[in-house]
Amino acid sequence: MAKKEKDAAENPEEGGGGGKKKLIIIIVAVLILLGGAGAGYFFFMGSDEEEKLSPEEEQAQLEQQAKQVGPMVSLESFIVNIMDDEESRYLKASITVEADTPETAAELTQRMPQIKDAVLLLVGNKTFSELSDLQGKIQLRAELINKINSILPKGKVKRIYFTDFVVQ
Repeated sequence: MAKKEKDAAENPEEGGGGGKKKLIIIIVAVLILLGGAGAGYFFFMGSDEEEKLSPEEEQAQLEQQAKQVGPMVSLESFIVNIMDDEESRYLKASITVEADTPETAAELTQRMPQIKDAVLLLVGNKTFSELSDLQGKIQLRAELINKINSILPKGKVKRIYFTDFVVQ
């Protein structure tokens, strides 16, 4: 047994050298596979035509889109009785709706009776105290946007502006 180990140490090509050759072949094969995988990654992932935006650039792009004003559609001035325990109160308001596209503006005009109905029902369920402070008006604006957007099957309302708002 000791003679075989001595022969293998003196003549590496016969016994012990075969293991080293296999190890080198395996290492080379793994390096070739990793190189191919890296090249494939850069070939397929690096060829995107669109550049990835940094968070700052993405935020600036969103702000630019928000500054763009869409087409406007005005609702006629309306008067609605609002709820109050003490006395009879009402709201007189005019609303202008900003659409996201001209197609949405045409859709708003076409669906105007549905929109007016939804606005009157929503506002008629508000109380004087809800509509008399700033927070209540902001909440009403958000509710109106959601309600009108639920009526529109295609487009979306970007913003709502109160052009006249009197609670008495």
